[in-house]
Amino acid sequence: MANIQSAKKRIRQTQKRTAHNRTYISAARTYVKRARQQIADGKLDEAQATANMAYKTLDKAARKKVLHPRNAARRKGRLMAALEKARQES
Repeated sequence: MANIQSAKKRIRQTQKRTAHNRTYISAARTYVKRARQQIADGKLDEAQATANMAYKTLDKAARKKVLHPRNAARRKGRLMAALEKARQES
């Protein structure tokens, strides 16, 4: 454990920031997972709406520097590619 006051403060700040950032990451992962499940189930219209929400949350996380912008772009691209592939097959 830190002994210096400034180090103790940095630990408190990091814990607070981590908890705040986790909400953005969790929301993005939830929407991506839900969209992928709907794609697998063949519910493409619902999957499109959920993918749009995933897009929005990934963009927000990237904008707030919670996720790296390229990481968010990669996740969006893979999700949309999976959705498009499912549309082609049906």
